[in-house]
Amino acid sequence: MTTRLSGLAGKSGRQLLPQARLAGPMLWVIAIMIALTVVAAAGGLALANVAGQARGELSGAVTVQIVEAGAEAREAQAQAALAQLQRMPGVAEVARVPDEEIGALLAPWLGEANLGGTGDAAIAVPALIDLRLNGAADKKAIEALRGALAKVAPAARVDAQADWLKPVFSAIHSLQWLAASLILLLAAATVAAVWLAARSALGTNRETIEIVHHLGGTDAQIARIFQRSVAVDAALGSTAGLALGLIAVLMMGSRFAALGSGMVAGGGLRWQDWLLIAAIPLVGTVLAALTARFTVMAALRRML
Repeated sequence: MTTRLSGLAGKSGRQLLPQARLAGPMLWVIAIMIALTVVAAAGGLALANVAGQARGELSGAVTVQIVEAGAEAREAQAQAALAQLQRMPGVAEVARVPDEEIGALLAPWLGEANLGGTGDAAIAVPALIDLRLNGAADKKAIEALRGALAKVAPAARVDAQADWLKPVFSAIHSLQWLAASLILLLAAATVAAVWLAARSALGTNRETIEIVHHLGGTDAQIARIFQRSVAVDAALGSTAGLALGLIAVLMMGSRFAALGSGMVAGGGLRWQDWLLIAAIPLVGTVLAALTARFTVMAALRRML
C-alpha cells in the first residue's frame, strides 16, 4: 500500500488534498509583504549608496575660512593662505571660492544690501578656500594644515567637510537600521501568515489526512503536498509583490531624481542592488515553503 502512495506528492497528491493550498486572501497578504520588503530594501540600499558616495567625495575635502572683519586684511590673509597651501605636500587641489559665488549663495537669506560694503549693517563674509588632500582629512591632517596656516593667516579656520555632514550620516545610518528592522518584521509576519494558513488547511483536510495515514502515507509525504502547494501560491504572491514594489520604487526614484540634488543623485541603485531586490521573491517563496513543511510536520506528530 505504501508503494501505491509513493507518488503522493505529485498531481495525485494535489487531487487528494485539494485544499492544501493557501486561502485566496493569503496570497495577496504575501504579495503585500513582499512589496513592502522590496520598498524597504530599495530604500536601505539607496541610503547606503548615498552615504558611501558622500564619504568618498568628502574623505579628503577641506574648507579654509578666513574670518577677518577688515576687507584688506582678509584678502591679504586669503592670498597668503592660498600660496602656502599650494606649496604644501599632500595637497592635491586647492582653489579660492569667488566672493561673487559666496554672495549669490548667501543673498537669499541675508539680503544683498547686507553683504559686503562698509555700512553699519554690512556683514563681513569670510573668504573661502576649498582644497582636497591626497589622503583622508583626518584629525592629524587637519592639525597639520592649521599649524601651517597659523603664521601666514592667523584668522584661518580649517574644517574637514565630512565633519559638517556627521549628523546627516548618523541619520542615514539610523534609517538603514530602520529599513533592516522593517524587513525582519515583514519576514516574521509572512512566516506567521503562512503558519496560520497551513494550520487552517490541516484542519480542513484532517479526515482525508487520517485516511491517507491508514493507507500507508507518511508524514513526510503529506507535508510535501502542503509544501509544494504553498510554494506555488507563495511564488505567485511574491511575483505580484515584486511587481508592485518595483512600481513604487521606480515612482519614488523619479521623484527624487527631479530634485536635481547631487547627494540624492548618488542614491541610485546599482546592478548588485537590483540582484538583491530580485532575490526577495525567491527568499520569500523558500521561507513560506519551509514554514509550511515544519508547521505540517509538527502538527501531524501531535494529531496522529
